[in-house]
Amino acid sequence: MEYFAGLDVSIEETAICVVGDDGKVVLETEVPTEPELIAEALERFAGRLRRVGHEAGSVSPWLHAGLIELGLPAVCLETRHVRAALSAQRNKTDAADALGIAHIMRTGWFRQAHIKTEECYRIRLLLVQRRNLKRKFLDIENAIRHSLKVFGIRLGKVGRGSMAKAVREAVAGDAMTAGLMDCMLRARAALWDEYLILHKLVTQLAMRDELCRRFMAIPGVGPVTALSFKSAIDDPTRFRRSRNVAAYFGLTSRRWQSGSPIDVKGRISKAGDPDVRRALYEAASAMLTRFKGRDTIKTWGLKLAKTKCHAKARVAVARKLAIVMHAMWRDGTFYVGDPDAEAQRMAGGVYHTGDVASIDADGYVTYIGRTDDVFKASDYKVSPFELESVLIEHPAVAEAAVVPAPDPVRLAVPKAYVVLAPGHEPTADTAFEILKHAREHLAPY
Repeated sequence: MEYFAGLDVSIEETAICVVGDDGKVVLETEVPTEPELIAEALERFAGRLRRVGHEAGSVSPWLHAGLIELGLPAVCLETRHVRAALSAQRNKTDAADALGIAHIMRTGWFRQAHIKTEECYRIRLLLVQRRNLKRKFLDIENAIRHSLKVFGIRLGKVGRGSMAKAVREAVAGDAMTAGLMDCMLRARAALWDEYLILHKLVTQLAMRDELCRRFMAIPGVGPVTALSFKSAIDDPTRFRRSRNVAAYFGLTSRRWQSGSPIDVKGRISKAGDPDVRRALYEAASAMLTRFKGRDTIKTWGLKLAKTKCHAKARVAVARKLAIVMHAMWRDGTFYVGDPDAEAQRMAGGVYHTGDVASIDADGYVTYIGRTDDVFKASDYKVSPFELESVLIEHPAVAEAAVVPAPDPVRLAVPKAYVVLAPGHEPTADTAFEILKHAREHLAPY
């Protein structure tokens, strides 16, 4: 006889239930949540234990790896399927859940959840903690703004760099409020400093990873989107078709069909990882609104925005990006957003760099410039769009334009013309804050 085990896992204890292939219960017990103790409880079924099921949860990656290492046929189950199967139970207890999972294992009516590698969980931890720090930073910033409204102090459009100074000046006449705000501002500054450390680590990880660099060749896709997508997928071969990835992240519409007269297609399901879905949506928005070049997906999205609406176009482009990024990963290919431009670059079997130069009578080559808006600084190709995209993220910047300025040593250096947002003065401190922001979010060159 073959046996099937169900584990209802909690932080401290795990309920175990074993049933035979005839459905009869042969073991019900509870043990501390340790892989060795669970394996010891199931030892007498060794060789005849076909599946050991446990629901996906916070300790699943650690527990699953431990059970597999001890030779148990562990299966991690998708939470939604388990919840649906157990919803018919009248009473919910740990023992009843373990029994239900054991019967799910016996019938085979389940979907197995993918257990990612330890590297993916580490990247995921970095992204989550970076997001948490930024959220707490914004919470404190909003709390400061809201609490001062009681005294009629409205900060308005104050930039991130000048907010602390504006708050201290506004409450200078009230000793108690000034002391409270000083505590809040120090906490805000500490959170921002720690956030920048994690953000820099995210950027460094993405730039060192060959796959992430390929992803970031797509307009709108940055380090956070690239790392989020990679850590969520982990293994591209587990998806038979690239379009399944869009459904996996909840970017496809719901459907409710019953009989011939009822067939309703609703909005997107929002299933799966919300962080990846949010990152893809932001990348799609950047491609449609901030990217100024030509791109096949962008052109398609803008046409869709005219016939539907811009929000639906962003969702559609996000869905398309998920499909394209998975296909790139699976096939080892690169993104070509403008096939015509790519064909021109490779015309005649030679790669045309876009550099313009002149040759004198002695054969000396003198560099003149570029045929596009990219320029060279210390032999690095610098894209004005990349610099402008970072500059306008600063709260003090409304518009930015980057041009090359001649330099006797580096050939050219980036020079930015900035239109300040309302409420910001064109002072040296403002310029320094904008330059500091650019240094923190751009490569050293």
